[in-house]
Amino acid sequence: MSAIAFHLPDELQDVLADLEAFLATEVIARHEKHADLLEDPRRLYDEDGRHSAPAQQLIREVRQASSAAGFFNLSVPPSIGGRGLGYLAYYSAWELANRTCGPRNWLGTFALSHWAFGPSAVLEQVTDEARERFLPGLLAGDTSMCFGLSEPGAGSDAAALTTRAEPDGDGWRVHGRKIWTTNVTFADWMVVFAVTDAERAARRRGGISAFLVPTDAPGFRLDRVIRMHGHIGGVEGETVLDGVPVEPWQLVGPLDDGLRIGLLGVSLGRVYNSARSVGLARWSLEKAIAYAKDRVAFGQPIADYQGVSFPLAESAMQVHAAHLMGLNVAQLLDQGGRAVKELSMTKAFSVEVCLRAVDRAIQTHGARGFVNEEGLVEAYNTLRLINVADGTNEILRRTIFQQLAKGDLDL
Repeated sequence: MSAIAFHLPDELQDVLADLEAFLATEVIARHEKHADLLEDPRRLYDEDGRHSAPAQQLIREVRQASSAAGFFNLSVPPSIGGRGLGYLAYYSAWELANRTCGPRNWLGTFALSHWAFGPSAVLEQVTDEARERFLPGLLAGDTSMCFGLSEPGAGSDAAALTTRAEPDGDGWRVHGRKIWTTNVTFADWMVVFAVTDAERAARRRGGISAFLVPTDAPGFRLDRVIRMHGHIGGVEGETVLDGVPVEPWQLVGPLDDGLRIGLLGVSLGRVYNSARSVGLARWSLEKAIAYAKDRVAFGQPIADYQGVSFPLAESAMQVHAAHLMGLNVAQLLDQGGRAVKELSMTKAFSVEVCLRAVDRAIQTHGARGFVNEEGLVEAYNTLRLINVADGTNEILRRTIFQQLAKGDLDL
């Protein structure tokens, strides 16, 4: 019996059932077959910290298989070649993928098109030439992209970026530096945000444009791989753009109005991160409950002790609430609403309570909660990162109150 009262569309239920089977055969099976590679950091990463060629090949295979099966582009707008199933499908699919795969079967994160790594509504305004040269490979999973918005001095305050695109003939030359760019370590393209009208940008009235840049372009250089959580490699990077040439066909959306595209991407990221949080929390709670029922201490299962069972019950209540918030905001977005307040609430609440749920699952396992093969610490690290990604919880609270102060008091 489902804990959700309303009926998910039949088409979506069928998609989710098929996706779950796909994850078992194309993701989890790959992890089992290639465990010697995927579970050994020395083989998973090259000396420079990027994923090794065999690991990149497995990532590509999952993208391609998912595209062929119809899952990769399920929420991509039809105008650029996707199935157009919308935000409810996007949220539900990401929640399922994270709950099914957990943090250990991490290839599952490439089974669906993430807005910053693959096709999404962010790319609806690419030029006709870009549609021919860029979109087919991305839709098929053959290539991937990344999203170059953040800079060393411009994170939450995205409008403060200093990367600039200077006119050069019919096009531009891009100069600047990007940081915290996920997927840049092996992406084929980057959507680069740069100042094209310094006066308007200084007044925060536009003046920022988005450009589609191949990562092998002259002047484009990955300066370093950013390693986190003690790992020897990673997918975050810092990039230097030293006079990178861009042509008119590479402009995404209107000139000087690119920040709207960036903010659309951030909103998609908040839906994704809310779903990811709930999925990982449900995965961790299921592990903790099974362990508590099985582990015996002082002559009885530890599930019989309120010190163990009550915190898990508390997290179950909170994760259920987060799940309902996510389903609700996805439907608001599908109905055409902006849902600025509701999406900010959903992302902030989901990450906070789900992080706490994973922490309680670790505590339930005792020392075993820190063991690599359990994956609980990896889930915790992921959620701690999500607590910052696509808007910190402090920024989200600021946004929530701004909407309330403007008169949006519907709760």
